[in-house]
Amino acid sequence: MRQRLLPCLLVALSVCGAGAIRSAAAANPVITDPARTDTDYAVQGEYLGDLAGGGEPRRFGVQVIAAGEGRFDVVAYPGGLPGAGGVGERRTLGKAAPLGDELVVEQLDLGTGVKKVEIRDGAILVHHDGGPPSKLPRLVRASPTLGQKPPAGAVLIYDGLNGSIDTGKLVGGRTSEDGLLMEGTTSTDPFGDALWHIEFRTPYQSRDRGQGRGNSGVYVQSAYEVQVLDSFGLKGENNECGGIYGVKAPLVNMCLPPLQWQTYDIEFSAPRFADGKKTANARMTVRHNGVVVQQDTEVPNPTTAAPAGKEQPTGPLHLQQHGNPVRYRNVWVLPKG
Repeated sequence: MRQRLLPCLLVALSVCGAGAIRSAAAANPVITDPARTDTDYAVQGEYLGDLAGGGEPRRFGVQVIAAGEGRFDVVAYPGGLPGAGGVGERRTLGKAAPLGDELVVEQLDLGTGVKKVEIRDGAILVHHDGGPPSKLPRLVRASPTLGQKPPAGAVLIYDGLNGSIDTGKLVGGRTSEDGLLMEGTTSTDPFGDALWHIEFRTPYQSRDRGQGRGNSGVYVQSAYEVQVLDSFGLKGENNECGGIYGVKAPLVNMCLPPLQWQTYDIEFSAPRFADGKKTANARMTVRHNGVVVQQDTEVPNPTTAAPAGKEQPTGPLHLQQHGNPVRYRNVWVLPKG
């Protein structure tokens, strides 16, 4: 885990340059280049620290989600951040907005004796009845499998890490100016039982909401979707990141902020057939940013909008085009059996 402290500058939202495009539905800014973000993006992210006051120090993780025009949604997790000490559904919700020259957090329950909560100088400052404020610094978490090289026997579907933009193993493969794989493509070859490694990055769409924010999907065998969505800070439903669409919600919402690289490591067992009839359903274990979010989940049928017309012993990978510029890289598969 690496930590990065960023200044909190409260100025109006601005978007410029080639990394910014427009959402067709809402004409809202859609940013794909981390170098061309606005000042709200420098505030958005994860914060972690201990709260003093009122007895023993208490560990809290906080996620700050840009909501456009200098406003933010704020989620606090007693015990730490999701996947790293956070306590399940025990979370509290708040809002942050400019108040004069301060960015003040309201409605966030961090215990008794808290007088004011603000975001300033790369940290959340929690002011108590007495003594200095508690400081929760901003940090940047990275998946432990980010950049993982294909093991022996694996098939590299798309690189994008080492200057290679070869799309020869993809149907309809397109690359962005910065050499990343664009959404809306299918592998040329089919696979059955396998371990998949996929790295993805959602765009920054602070004014969009829900399914209109960084939407794509990883369809194993073009039939079973592990959702891709900017669901940073949301509850974690079956139509959000880490969910098997319409089947099962993730065990924990491990979605990182938009424009940070994330990983899916998917252990997939294909459906079984005998005499033309299915005898066992597909199953998958999904690790999102290194944390198990689906544990041997059974998928009884193709999920919504699956490109595959029917279930088969093998099938190609499909990366869904859903109207948002999600980027992919380092996509490889290790066939089993």
